[in-house]
Amino acid sequence: MLRAALIGLGKMGISHLAIVNAHPNVNLLAVCDTSDYLVDTLTKYTPLRGYTDYRKLLATEGLDAVFVATPSRLHPVMVATALDAGLAVFCEKPFCLDATEGETLASLAESRKLVNQVGYHYRFVGAFGELKRLLDLGVLGRVHHIRAEAYGPVVLKPQGATWRTSKQEGGGCLYDYASHAIDLVNYYVGRPEAVAGTVLNRLFSRDVEDEVYSNLRFADGLTGQIAANWSDESQRKMSTKVSVWGTNGKAVADRQELQIYLRDPMPTADLKAGWTVRYTTDLTEEVWYYLRGEEYSAQIDHFVKACLAKDMNTRSTFRTALDTDLVAAAMVRDASGGDNRVDANLRAEASPQRSRWWNPFRRERDSPAALTG
Repeated sequence: MLRAALIGLGKMGISHLAIVNAHPNVNLLAVCDTSDYLVDTLTKYTPLRGYTDYRKLLATEGLDAVFVATPSRLHPVMVATALDAGLAVFCEKPFCLDATEGETLASLAESRKLVNQVGYHYRFVGAFGELKRLLDLGVLGRVHHIRAEAYGPVVLKPQGATWRTSKQEGGGCLYDYASHAIDLVNYYVGRPEAVAGTVLNRLFSRDVEDEVYSNLRFADGLTGQIAANWSDESQRKMSTKVSVWGTNGKAVADRQELQIYLRDPMPTADLKAGWTVRYTTDLTEEVWYYLRGEEYSAQIDHFVKACLAKDMNTRSTFRTALDTDLVAAAMVRDASGGDNRVDANLRAEASPQRSRWWNPFRRERDSPAALTG
């Protein structure tokens, strides 16, 4: 039985609370949030112990793992503290708004051999998973172009700022929406080496972009595109799609289905020439608890099983999430005419001119708000 706690009781935190608490192999012991009302209510009506200081929670409870579902700005210090305590960590996406912090955390988790995972749940959607399997089998031949899109109705008019629409808190459409598209591209074909022609356009938000468009360049000649818009009123909820072109055909995947067109059949993958459609409902395994979509439960179950088996090779590690953050950082630089290389952050870290690296344990870095979850 995995002994766990949850930090952060916002939208995703409440979802994780329900899913984790229902998992047959998890003993959820405690929760933490800055809201006294939420903490008091949960401790009054459930067996959970409540905290408003995450450091006190981590120091008091005998845990194996912690789930971090706070605004992105708080991820580095909270994740670092949990890793320092020897805990496995599931962290919500985006991983870190500063890629150098993500590199520190990924290296820390790897050096201490601690299970780690980031909540890029689209990797657990049936159609997206099937596309990954077929690409690994080479059914499309040599892949030469990939396009990933994410649209939804988050910001539809000028409004007061929330943590999601604050550059320092959530990162805007790039880190909130486009990060899913970037992560899927990395999942399928690896991290690009550079970006180009990036557009970060504000429609209604004051501090962050509402739409993102960028071109991707890979070392082997493969090209790609990212398109994201969280001010798209034509969508009822978030819609994500990936299209892949190869020398033997094309594949298009979204939440509902995978469509594949092949020039030549692939009998080993049970695929004929022409179009084949495979539906997510046929590709999805039943979960013990359903909330918002099977993929949310599936990713938690994947993490729990990895923790119990002490298997660090989760489907969405800190390292793969860092790759997404590195691409996003390159897009920010490219949009302002800066260095468009995806590994520019890592090159800067290795440069002798940069002598002071971020230390996640520096107490003076912690603001009062960062000391509570």
